Amino acid sequence: MKLSRFAAFSTSLLLAASAALLGAAPAGAAAPAASFGYVALGDSYSSGVGAGSYDSASGDCKRSTKAFPVLWKNAHSPGTFAFTACSGARTGDVTAGQLGPLDSGTDLVSITIGGNDAGFADVMTTCVLQSESTCLNRINQAKAYVDGTLPGKLDAVYRAIRAKAPAARVVVLGYPRFYKLNGSCLAGLSETERAAINGASDHLNAATEKRARDHGFAWGSVVGTFTGHEICSSSSWLHSVNWTNIGESYHPTAAGQSGGYYPVFNSTA
Repeated sequence: MKLSRFAAFSTSLLLAASAALLGAAPAGAAAPAASFGYVALGDSYSSGVGAGSYDSASGDCKRSTKAFPVLWKNAHSPGTFAFTACSGARTGDVTAGQLGPLDSGTDLVSITIGGNDAGFADVMTTCVLQSESTCLNRINQAKAYVDGTLPGKLDAVYRAIRAKAPAARVVVLGYPRFYKLNGSCLAGLSETERAAINGASDHLNAATEKRARDHGFAWGSVVGTFTGHEICSSSSWLHSVNWTNIGESYHPTAAGQSGGYYPVFNSTA
């Protein structure tokens, strides 16, 4: 069975430590823990918008201490950790401003990207404020973008990551489904709209997974971990419309980061 880069790294560290206790220097020992580098890229689902506890130094990027990259860093103590994910980021923002920490020594990279390119925020605004037919038309426009334009933009990001970090394990994570159908919501969007939004999320995830795998990257779906915790469930890990802090709408709560994203990334890294 092929171990992930981090799992192989951890195993070799244990072997090296055992050999040191025995007074022998193992052949081909792994680099010390201080050399393991992790870089977290992407949009608001990686930066942790909706989870609170934002690092004031991150400004409008709203990087949260409760975001899954920080949770993984705290649990595994990589030698170096760079957190450049930013709220609102599109594919071009990643290539233009987030790749600086990557180099030939980077071992692990995580990324969520594509939702803003596809117009997710505008889709949700349209569906909340306008008619069902207008909502469905806007969703179809977004899906057409995912089919025709987004793959090339994802390719550009993935090529840039690989060029700067040729040996890294790259984990691409997707987006949750947003609604539990026939759930507890008594008002708001119609079931038709909710089902269409879920379908659009699946559509985006499928396109992103294909591009990730075609580049040899690992894929992490969070649909399963969020099942039972969608909006309209009794235990939602996603914010619904938040009029006092509109930017947190439709983003994971702290529980969504720790229970929805972290275990998927941890098992895939």
